[in-house]
Amino acid sequence: MNELDALGAAVRDAIARRGGRTAVREAITRPGRYDDELWRLLAGHIGVAALAVPEKYDGAGASLREAAVVVEALGESLAPVPMLSSAVMATGTLLAAGDDDTCARLVPDLAAGTRTAALCWAGPAGWDAPGVTAEAGLLSGTAEYVIDGESADTFLVLAGPSRPTLHEVPADGPGVTVTPLPVLDATRPLARVCFDQTPAHTIGSPPGLPGRIRTLAWALLSAEQVGGAARALALTVEHTRTRKQFGRELASFQALKHAMADMYVLVETMRSMSAAAVAAVSDDDPQAAELAAAAHVYCSEGYVSVTGQAIQLHGGIGITAEHDIGLYFKRAQADAQLFGSPRDACATIAL
Repeated sequence: MNELDALGAAVRDAIARRGGRTAVREAITRPGRYDDELWRLLAGHIGVAALAVPEKYDGAGASLREAAVVVEALGESLAPVPMLSSAVMATGTLLAAGDDDTCARLVPDLAAGTRTAALCWAGPAGWDAPGVTAEAGLLSGTAEYVIDGESADTFLVLAGPSRPTLHEVPADGPGVTVTPLPVLDATRPLARVCFDQTPAHTIGSPPGLPGRIRTLAWALLSAEQVGGAARALALTVEHTRTRKQFGRELASFQALKHAMADMYVLVETMRSMSAAAVAAVSDDDPQAAELAAAAHVYCSEGYVSVTGQAIQLHGGIGITAEHDIGLYFKRAQADAQLFGSPRDACATIAL
């Protein structure tokens, strides 16, 4: 077992000891809709939030490859913890901005998991234009689809109206209103965050920061999609091996074998696409944006396809709220629209 496999195994073991999907279902009914105990375990004992953080900010000095292993494992379990939102996107945004003073002040706590941050990015029309404006150090407007916005300690806000600028706001700051949103995927809490003349600290950032954030987001999201699709396939194989029809296991029917073989090929191709995108972003490859967009298109469509087929092969039980396969189907549908739809990603590649 290599180091990456050992890291993934440690994360899966921690999730299992916490209670697996039983704990997931319990966590999403609590205020904040996330599992704070599991996050303390993952961040404090395994150090998942510090993986892609440089050592000068008290990080592990590893890379996005290691972070992607954790994200994939979390995608398998659908555990509602702020790995993607805080440890990847928010921390990655600060590091990409390159403001040393702000990074030295915020990133060590983010790496330790004692602070969580959420990125306020999308406006009413989606991720192409911020819904918040900045004027004279004050923020006004609304950020939509803020992942883990209910539980975050700090908001990082991309604001217009012209070239987007980056700002830091305490979640309990004056003029900040956080509204939980109803969601298709209950394991991914989203919030609407409104700002009303809210004082903010402006963080120095280079041009093109939103594009870099989207590239990072699509690449790491694809790793999560791989984990979810792999788990959906495993649940389907398990179901067809234990259920019988006409005195035979479902898995013994040739048509179902072919369907699951196709699902397996799709999952493994998704894995290769995601790995290429993550490696490109980690290595700052000039083709990172195109590879991340391609991974978003392929892995989004693949995840939807695998989970849709899984629902069919589970039969009637697959559409019940009690069975876990429905959670993966909903996650697949929601992930396909996160940070921009596959059609938006195709437009990015075309440019």
